[in-house]
Amino acid sequence: MNPLSELTRIFDKVYAGERISYEEAHLLYAEADLIELGMAANARRQQLVPGNLVTYLIDRNINYTNICITDCQFCNFYALPGDTEKGYVLSKEELGRKIEEALALGATRILMQGGHHPDLPFEYYVDLVRWIHETYPQIEINAFSPSEIEHISNISGKSWEEVLSALKEAGLRGLPGGGGEILDDEIRKRVSPKKIRTDNWLGIMKVAHKLGLTTTATMVIGFREQIRHRLNHLQRLRDTQDESLEKYGNGFNAFIAWTVQIENTPLGRSRFRDEYGATAAEYLRHTAISRIFLDNIPHISASWPTQGIKVAQTALHFGCDDFGSTMIEENVVSSAGAPTAVKCAISVEEIHRQIRAAGYIPAQRDTSYTILRVFDDPNYVPPQVELPPVQPQPAVLPLSEVRVRRG
Repeated sequence: MNPLSELTRIFDKVYAGERISYEEAHLLYAEADLIELGMAANARRQQLVPGNLVTYLIDRNINYTNICITDCQFCNFYALPGDTEKGYVLSKEELGRKIEEALALGATRILMQGGHHPDLPFEYYVDLVRWIHETYPQIEINAFSPSEIEHISNISGKSWEEVLSALKEAGLRGLPGGGGEILDDEIRKRVSPKKIRTDNWLGIMKVAHKLGLTTTATMVIGFREQIRHRLNHLQRLRDTQDESLEKYGNGFNAFIAWTVQIENTPLGRSRFRDEYGATAAEYLRHTAISRIFLDNIPHISASWPTQGIKVAQTALHFGCDDFGSTMIEENVVSSAGAPTAVKCAISVEEIHRQIRAAGYIPAQRDTSYTILRVFDDPNYVPPQVELPPVQPQPAVLPLSEVRVRRG
């Protein structure tokens, strides 16, 4: 069969709103012209999210601890247990300061994730969520990636559903999609051998869907994987989404991909260093393929923290309908060499400017993609709010201060 005619046939399916197969996606990935891919991805975007709005979220990422025992090869943020120089567990006082700063900037959500700390008990996590929810009821709590939920389950002896139900009762409203990287165990065993496996990552997300929690799906490319590994990840997500929507009427509300950052990490010191990572063109190709293939996940978000603002702006023409968040604080990819810093790395004004320059209208959303405000006046300038200087992370707290006292 003529490859060009086959590509035309597949593109015709996309423009007709039809689902494409794994094999068809592979051909697009390997052979399609990048601009044609972008056009087809935009067509799929209009089928799923019609209109001229591009959304964004005001939130803050908070890493409650960096102590971790998984030793991922792409991480420079973690500290081993006993490291009193780099390791920390945030106090409630410090957490409160960070949340109050976020609220002053108009944040509607905190995204809280951390390392796999071997000494924090199950009660610590429930108490932490409950304290935040009761102290700051005006902000939504999305916390603990599937790998953290698996870790909490392992240390507590409780099932995934028991852990998530207790956290939801305490005030948890969503589960971030962190720790997905490549959902193919051939790659996971090489770059994160101690971390959650694919079946468990997806299994925990299914439980979250069952419980009505808000979830997102993520992906990181550039681990020396092949196209088939990337498509295996997308296929598993699409299958999981089909199942969750059918069973629970709830699933992933968004997908975001980015390229691995390897500076200052074991991957960056590997003899294969030059083979890790991915180019901007590769990121845009992958984003377009993801938008076309994931026809049951409504939103695709651009990743300015890892790709830079201009590549993220370009991604709005490759199927993305969301510009991500203000990322008031980001520690993990920053420590691995991403072009972000621990500060309000992008202002609402800059987000508006980039969205408008791409030909779209900015709109603020919440975690569930409910539109909070549309900024259709091109002359509107968002108010400027200065974030106080970033304080250094505190030293690790004694466990006597971290544990929930019993009795």
